[in-house]
Formats: sequence, structure tokens, C-alpha cells
Amino acid sequence: MIFSSLELALLLLGAAVLGVVAFRMMHLPPMLGYLVVGAVIGPHALGWAQDSTATSTLAEFGVVFLMFSIGLEFSLPKLMAMRRIVFGLGLAQVLLTVVITMLFGWLCARFLPQVIDITWQAAFALGGALAMSSTAIVSKLLTERLELESEHGQRIMSVLLFQDLALVPLLILVPALTHPGGDLVRTLAVAGFKAVVVLVLLLFIGQKLLRGWFRIVVQRRSQELFMLNLLLITLGAAWITERAGLSLALGAFVAGMLISETEYRHQVEEDIKPFRDVLLGLFFITIGMLLDLPLVLQHWWLVLLLLIGPVLMKFGLITALAKFFGASTGVALRTGLGLAQAGEFGFVLLSQADDLKLLQPLLVQLILASMVLSMLVAPFLIAKADAIVLKLSANDWMVQSLALTRIASRSMTTSRHVIIAGFGRSGQNLARMLEEESIAYHALDLEPDRVSEAQASGATVSYGDAARRESLIAAGIHRAAALVITYTNTASALKVLHFAHELAPNLPVIVRSHDDTDLDKLRAAGATEVVPELMEGSLMLASHALVLLGVPLRRVLHRVQSARDERYASLRGYFHGAGDAADSADHPHVRLHSVTLGARAAGIGKSVGTLGLGQIGCDISMLRRARDRIDVTDATVLQAGDTVVLRGAPGAVALGEARLLKA
Repeated sequence: MIFSSLELALLLLGAAVLGVVAFRMMHLPPMLGYLVVGAVIGPHALGWAQDSTATSTLAEFGVVFLMFSIGLEFSLPKLMAMRRIVFGLGLAQVLLTVVITMLFGWLCARFLPQVIDITWQAAFALGGALAMSSTAIVSKLLTERLELESEHGQRIMSVLLFQDLALVPLLILVPALTHPGGDLVRTLAVAGFKAVVVLVLLLFIGQKLLRGWFRIVVQRRSQELFMLNLLLITLGAAWITERAGLSLALGAFVAGMLISETEYRHQVEEDIKPFRDVLLGLFFITIGMLLDLPLVLQHWWLVLLLLIGPVLMKFGLITALAKFFGASTGVALRTGLGLAQAGEFGFVLLSQADDLKLLQPLLVQLILASMVLSMLVAPFLIAKADAIVLKLSANDWMVQSLALTRIASRSMTTSRHVIIAGFGRSGQNLARMLEEESIAYHALDLEPDRVSEAQASGATVSYGDAARRESLIAAGIHRAAALVITYTNTASALKVLHFAHELAPNLPVIVRSHDDTDLDKLRAAGATEVVPELMEGSLMLASHALVLLGVPLRRVLHRVQSARDERYASLRGYFHGAGDAADSADHPHVRLHSVTLGARAAGIGKSVGTLGLGQIGCDISMLRRARDRIDVTDATVLQAGDTVVLRGAPGAVALGEARLLKA
């Protein structure tokens, strides 16, 4: 079936939307939806979409923008600090995977020539293909799970970076070994020299030019120009590395790493997301299109064998190497699970081996199918990594228990404290204000350097993931007065809210968000209040502007407070005390007043709607029944023992109390 360019684009978009919606409804990663959609509409199944050059090029751009985003999380000093892992663990993993594959090929050729007749050159090419892991899948999963900065996350990214570097010499070696008459040493030397020159040019000279150039662009005050400049730098760096014989993804990674050293990093990160996510989805669809479903069903046992064998081999090898390079057992196992699958660059090497006629066509298709399936399995392996590691390693259980014990030992003597999830700038400012008010707190953060420095300065902070049930228990959530989520990652915040609601249903939880996009989702998950940065920034901007324009300060403050009262339910009123300022005639303060219904209260057995509280300017802001907080509607029937929180002006609150208590 042949489609026009527009029809093909509509087909891919429609299939992608349906696939992602279906997999989201099943609570599965969206990338699995893309892979399955590609397999279904691809040339080997329904045949609606063909693996065209244009589609493959756009898909490759998805990997380019992903690597650029990952580069934003890195920095040159951090990369230099990780060089032992990049060139130690990464090099050892690639070399030993190739050696083991060649050894297996030699054994098959010697003892089972009638089943698999494979040359050592073919085994070398196959080993190079199997050595690759999926940068696109693994890095996206680590980012979503907030594990990019973890110890195993950094080891995984280091190995992936070396695999990207290793692709170039492997692409040179495979055809050179097939035709040994060429000057292999000279070819490799020229390629290595070009790689060094390009990387030095980008990393050192580019670093000096980039900040000044960005400053010139930003001074033009044009969002369109900023976006065009960003695309130019990303694709320009990718083009430079490609012209030097390196991969597009490596150039984009370096560009992102350079921008991470500038003050424009966060703006760049937000602007690049739409391009990255859409094109990356297309990349996963093209990978799924490679899967030959009829062939998989026909030779399912061979495909299963080729799937399980390499995955177990890579898992065992990488785990052992990570352990050798100083990782704990738990970190080594997580590193092995994260890199056990095949990678997109493996398809490039396998395609090259097929073009050189090194492998039989059937064997190529079977290996291709097993590689795609391993990429389908990868999200499940990484999602279940904690459970798998705990079953395989008693030592990791002890390490995690020790970490939780440390958290618990710091929090066991405190009660009515505030748990702070995330100890970045916002978390530290909050902690400072709590200290000034003599309110105890306990912060959890996943950045080891930040935690150690903060602990040295006397801050009550522990290394731990607030999105884990055990960490919240260790931090004393059952004794806490409040929980504050100080970072703007909605996925992680929803996890924290889920466990907080499960462990302490009545605990107030305040969540920081970037804007109002996920407001309803966070409130539905149990957030007492959601504080959007954009709204608070706009209120401050408006208040300063009004004061400078001559509006009286008192009126400005009243307007800002009114805007907050409309937005934040918990700020609409307060419980009055003897030390509070008296009400003014112009603007009486909104009061909160608790009324507990005794056995003879007039409101017992009546619905909220029949009390007519709204007619007197009063409403019910909260209703507590035993330990539960009840959502109040007009149909809610009051019971004996209920505690009703009335909200309104002082006179209205007094009338409302009378209606509740007196017949």
C-alpha cells in the first residue's frame, strides 16, 4: 500500500496517538506503545507503512534531540570525573562482549557446523552489534524515574557514551576485516585523529564561543530567534561530528553539555522538549517496523533463545565488570539490568554485516527480531529492577536497610515536623524559614554531594527517595505535621502523594508545580495545596508594577491577597487569635471557626444544602468525621461528632454556628 507524504504522516500520528493512549490506560510506558504500533503497521504485518529514508532520518533526529537533552544534565568537569567509568567499564564491556560472541561463534563453527556456519569476521560484527545498548530507551526511562543522577544511572550513561564512541571504529573494522588488503592501521589512525580534533574543537573552543554567542542572541529579545539558534547549534554540532565520521548523537550530546555550563540551560531544556518527544516517538515506531511478526511466530523458539541468551550474557558480564570497577552489588546489578537489552546502533552494525553477506538472511532476521524484542522487554526490566535486585542480593537489602535506618535515626526523636521532599534551592529556603520559626524538619534528597555538604553544615537532610514508601516511613510520616514537595516533577510528586495518602491520609501535603497544567491531577491525588511558580511570579510582578505606578501599597497588598484567596483554598481565611489585628471596616478578615456537633446539635441529620449557610455569607471549608476528611457537597448529611470548619466574615460565622447548634 502506497501513501503520499501527508497520508503517511497522518497514519503515523494517528497510530501513535492510539497506541500511547492504549498503553497509558494499561499503565505501561508509552515507548512500548510506539514499538507495538510500528510492528503492527510496518511492512512485515499490515504493510501500511514502509521504512523509508525520510522516516528513518526524522527518527534519527529524535535520538539527536534526546542526546542533546541528556548532555544538558552533564557537564565537562563531571564527564572528566567519570572518565574511569567511561573508558574503563565502557571499554571492557564492548571488548569482552565481542570476545565472548567470537568464542561462541568459533564453538558453533567447530562443533555444530551443520546448524550455524559462521566465520570469525561475522562473529566479530555480531559481537559489536550485541555490545550496543539502547541509549534512547534507557536514558528516557532513567529520566522519567529520576535516576539519571543516581550511582547506577551515571554508570549506565557512561557505558552508553562509550558505546556511542565505539561505533565509529567498529564500522571501520568490520569491512576492513572482510577485505584485509586495505591499510587497517592507517584508516583507524586517520579516523581517531579526526575524532580527537572534532571533540577538542567542540569542547574547548566551542565552550568559549557559545556563551558569548548566546548572550548576543538573548539581547535581541526574540523567542523565535532563540529557538532558531537552539536548533542551529544542536543540528550543527551533530553535522560536524557526522562529517568527521562520528555519530550524530555524539555531537548533540556535546552541544548539550556545553550549554549546561551557561545560564540558559533551563530555558533551553523547556524549548527542546516538544521536538525531542515527538521525534523520539517516531524513532521507536521505526524500530518497531523492523520486527517481522510472521517470522517470530514461525521460529519462536529460536527467537526466544536468541533473546534470552544475549540478555543474560550482557546482564552477567556488565554486573561482574561494574562490581570489578568498584560498584556495590546492588548498583552493579542495576547497571547490568539497565544495559542488558540491544541498542539502536546495533541495528546499524547488523545491517552492515548483512550488506557484506557475512550472515545468512534468515539468521539476520532472527537476530533482528530478538534485538527488537529485547528493547520491548527493557522497560519492564528497569521498572522491576529494585524487586529483582532485592531477590538476587541480600547485601543490597542490607545497604538499603542501613540507609533507611540512618533516616529513621535522624527523625525518630522528632514529631510534628515537616518532611521536605527535595533539598534544592526551594527546599533549602523552606528549611531556613522553618528553623527561624523553631519548627523541626527532615529533608530527603537524591543528590549525594548536596546531601553530604548540607549535613556538614548542620542541616537535617538524608539521602533518600521521597517517592519510596520505606523512605517516608523512616522520615516519620506518621508523626509529621506536613509534607512539602519542593520540586516540579509531576510524575514523582504523584508517587509521593500516593504513598503519603496511604500512610497518613490526614497529613497536609503542599506541592510545588511549574504552572497550572497538572493542578487537577495533583489535587485529585491528594495534594492539600498546589503552588504554581508562574502564578506567584506574576503576582509579584504585578504588585511591583502597581506600586511603581502610584497605586497605594495597602490596596496592592489587598489585591494580591484577593488573588491568592481565589486560587488557594487553604489561604481563604484563618483561625482568629487574641493577638491578631482587628478587622477594618473596609475589609473585614475572613475567619475560620471550628464547630463540633454534640448529640443535641440542630444540624444533625440535615444536609448542608438545607442549612442555607450561603444565604448568610458563610460556607463550610472542611468537614472532619472521626479521623477522615469528608468532601462537602450540598447533599452531605451531618452526623453527631462531626467537626465543621466554617468560613466567612465574623458576623456570618456566628450566625452559621447558631444554625448548626441551636434549634
